[in-house]
Amino acid sequence: MAVILLVALSCSRMAAPEAGEEARFFEIVEGGGVVTISPYGGVRDTLRVDEPLGSIVCASSSYVACLSAIGCDSIVTGVSGLRFLSNEKIKAVEIGYDAAPDYERIFALKPDLVVAYASSAVVPDYVAFLRSSGIPVLLLYDHLETHPLARASYVRLFGALTGRQAEADAFFADVSEQYHSLIYKGTERKKVLVNLPYGDRWFIPGGANWFTRLVEDAGGEVLGAEEGESASSVISLEKACALSREADVWLNPGLCRTMDDILSVSPVFETFDVACIYNNIKRLSPGGGNDFWESGAVRPDLILSDMVSILQEPDPVFPDSLYYYIRVSD
Repeated sequence: MAVILLVALSCSRMAAPEAGEEARFFEIVEGGGVVTISPYGGVRDTLRVDEPLGSIVCASSSYVACLSAIGCDSIVTGVSGLRFLSNEKIKAVEIGYDAAPDYERIFALKPDLVVAYASSAVVPDYVAFLRSSGIPVLLLYDHLETHPLARASYVRLFGALTGRQAEADAFFADVSEQYHSLIYKGTERKKVLVNLPYGDRWFIPGGANWFTRLVEDAGGEVLGAEEGESASSVISLEKACALSREADVWLNPGLCRTMDDILSVSPVFETFDVACIYNNIKRLSPGGGNDFWESGAVRPDLILSDMVSILQEPDPVFPDSLYYYIRVSD
């Protein structure tokens, strides 16, 4: 198997981000392969393949979901966070995390490719070591895409690497069609409070964040979202209390299934008068993973369907009609 990873050594100016749904951080190469484009300076890495890859190690569950969506479950031979996976078809080995990877297992797998991610311009140490040891590593930036369909389109990248481009294109076209058919066309907007404090930090997705876009396409408005920002901002508990007085719906309150669970985090939530509370924890795996973050990466149409039901249908929503969400009980 010939896999050639050409890593750019100098920074080039990244093209201005494209508006709308198209992915900004990868391109498919004619003749076999892909190009990834770093948001940190625009470095372009080219991965050329002369035949479909047969063994891929995934550092993120979203990459597993992409491969599974095009019938490539058996190609996944190693996974970071294996016990958290929801997909029971995956028969892989645990390869550890970026802070403590199991190099011995990775080397034993002899993968055609390791697919990982980076959160800064600095190449992670474990990625540099694997590359220096002769194992190709492709860094992806799907987590920084700002549209749900742009994130889902990474299934096409995996199609290009596995010889299943036609299947990937058809899958994505179907997801995109379903997504567009669900977009709310009305003018009234439900006000939505999002999340729960993580430690003492309450994160609110920015106005250009993919999750905020989902809420907007369902007919909602994320309270406290900073306009034009894709990254989440941190608000105080006092600010969250003020926002709760405006909210029609509260989404994603941690791992809480009941109001008692929410109050166990802080008794101050007794003052939150939000009638509708829904959480994206319907599909938790036995190991504690959440399929919302796994298959949801390639099925934003299913997430949007849930959100439209929650925001637009008469309350309460019949729980069996939702795929990722549950109603938080009193």
